[in-house]
Amino acid sequence: MESMIARPSKKTLLYGLILSLLLTSVWMAFVMKPTSAASAADCQATWKLDNSWPGGYQASVTVTNLGTSSISTWNVKFTLASGQTISNAWNAKLTGTTGTVTANDAGYNGNLAPNASTSFGYQASSSGTATAPTSWIVNGVACDSSTPPTTPPTTPPTTPPTTPPTTPTGCNGAAVCDSFENQTGSAPSGNWSVTAQNCSGTGTVTVDRTKSHSGSTSMRVNGGVGYCNHVFLTNTSAMAGLGPNWYARFWVYHTTLLPQGHVTFLAMKDSTTGKDLRMGGQNSALQWNRENDDATLPAQSPVGVALSKPLPTGSWSCVEVMAGADGIRTWLNDEEITGLRGDSTPTADVDATGWGTTYRPKPTDFRLGWESYGGGDDTLWFDDIAFSSSRIGCSSQ
Repeated sequence: MESMIARPSKKTLLYGLILSLLLTSVWMAFVMKPTSAASAADCQATWKLDNSWPGGYQASVTVTNLGTSSISTWNVKFTLASGQTISNAWNAKLTGTTGTVTANDAGYNGNLAPNASTSFGYQASSSGTATAPTSWIVNGVACDSSTPPTTPPTTPPTTPPTTPPTTPTGCNGAAVCDSFENQTGSAPSGNWSVTAQNCSGTGTVTVDRTKSHSGSTSMRVNGGVGYCNHVFLTNTSAMAGLGPNWYARFWVYHTTLLPQGHVTFLAMKDSTTGKDLRMGGQNSALQWNRENDDATLPAQSPVGVALSKPLPTGSWSCVEVMAGADGIRTWLNDEEITGLRGDSTPTADVDATGWGTTYRPKPTDFRLGWESYGGGDDTLWFDDIAFSSSRIGCSSQ
């Protein structure tokens, strides 16, 4: 007896097979579409919202080399949403602040081996929600649009800002401009580490979110008293690719007047001597000191010390330094300090011992912290650090 159940025709089976394949293709296209990154053939840029507040936000972009060969340079072009304006960036050189923006590597982070990554960040004002950029182009190749999370990070900073932070001041095209907003833990990370030159004591360096010059984060140094109490926040890549004059700008807040004895809060390894070029204080005023011969700038005579200045306490001060082919120059809050200039024209009680005429430093690293050679302790905060081949300034953008 034949079954009463109707058998599907061959045509029906064929239509069903075609429909199944179409549905499978649609599903695969949906699940495989990138939603968090813009990717080029051999390079990828992933956008992340790090923090937001009324009227502004901070974001980071991770660039990854997906190719099989190393690359020596990269650039990322993207279009900001309407009403967004970038006010500060770090670890990349940006062209443009609104609309279409191009981020080029900072030189020291341009080389990427296969599967290697590097990141840059920026801070922007926004008239609305902190939305992701669009129209991504990585190394000249157009990419799919990035679709980042629309909600803020699940783990916000310990003390998120309730008002827009002060824009980091004076980046002015600097190769590196770091306000430490990318720091996530209590110990310095990324391009920064904690070191103790020669010997160490009770001093510490920590990420601080209770005091800052801009944003919500700075680096705090608890500088101990006594010989060999050395501790530093160190960056070994900031000076790479700069010169022949190396410029650095940082903001510092400290609590104790510079002592009569010798202390240091900035040190740079000088490849011309193999020793440190140090900036700090002596006789209660700012001074430079060469580790190799202990010579000072200015001379520690009453006239020389009078040509320097103390470092103000209880407020943020902008310090700029230049070291290189033209000698040494120093600015405090945009004013050059006469006693801290070593140039080709010797000045009595300042650089007559050859600081400018024969000494040409070549810094290879940058360290902020505290060295005490006798009496004197201090608590210091550092923020908004920038490095360039030309003067940066304290108030220019």
